[in-house]
Amino acid sequence: MVETRSVTVRAPGKINVYFRVGALQDDGYHEVASLYQAVSLYEDITAEPAPNFSVRFVGPIDTSGLQIDESNLAIRAAKLLAEHTGYTGGVQLTVHKRVPIAGGMGGGSADAAATLLACDELWGTGVGRHGLVPLAAQLGADVPFALEGGTAVGTGRGDELSPALARGSFHWVLAFSDAGLSTPVVYRTLDQHRADHVADLAPAPSQVSVDTAVLQAVRAGDAETLADSMHNDLQAAALRLAPELSELLELGESRGALAGIVSGSGPTVAFLVASSVAAAELQSMLTRAGVRSLAVTGPVAGARRLDVP
Repeated sequence: MVETRSVTVRAPGKINVYFRVGALQDDGYHEVASLYQAVSLYEDITAEPAPNFSVRFVGPIDTSGLQIDESNLAIRAAKLLAEHTGYTGGVQLTVHKRVPIAGGMGGGSADAAATLLACDELWGTGVGRHGLVPLAAQLGADVPFALEGGTAVGTGRGDELSPALARGSFHWVLAFSDAGLSTPVVYRTLDQHRADHVADLAPAPSQVSVDTAVLQAVRAGDAETLADSMHNDLQAAALRLAPELSELLELGESRGALAGIVSGSGPTVAFLVASSVAAAELQSMLTRAGVRSLAVTGPVAGARRLDVP
């Protein structure tokens, strides 16, 4: 195993274009069906040789609340790879953070995916992208997708991936909220909502799937059709926990967005627009309204090593 001086890997955040949640199971988990799309908002992770495992954060995101001990997902990823390969050294990780924390965009999962790839390159352990996928799945449902990128259907707990054909690029405007939402709390709120309205709602199915209309829309590269078919079962729970998101959705949709959706467990709102010009106009309007926002495109590639200068 030959060590290099440092390796930097870039991995994308994601949005959930479509998200269905099955009934609560005895083990406390849900079957889900998601259409993920990787977008051009990235985390960059630099790995350097070290005797121990450590992580630090840089970049525009306030990371003061993030753990830097063994509970950190990037540290867990590095240790998992070391254990899997018998590597006896450590790594110092520097995360340039751009994806919102607890924003429903899989930033922590992107960090973990990038760490796996960076450490495999740094340590010369030779597992390779394909061999890293099962390790990624052990770390969380979104980690394999951050490794693969593109557009994909996720089933099971979201980690059983099937690539989805996607034509062209879709234009999104991401609107960020200052308050993060805890994914477990959002799921519990959904379960409680279903229990409270059991007489009014159809029973949640144990198995769920992605609607054919969504797959056809991304395959055709048709933004207007996609706008009509986007859905997120977690959105109602997110709106209950953060009611201000309802006003944000109404604002964007009244000012040019084809549709808006809470991404994953939120609170990031993803607005689908028709073009880069429409994206710039909507972003400008949101900025004037005091909303932090960013125009991105998707799909983009998964975790990739950056060229050495």
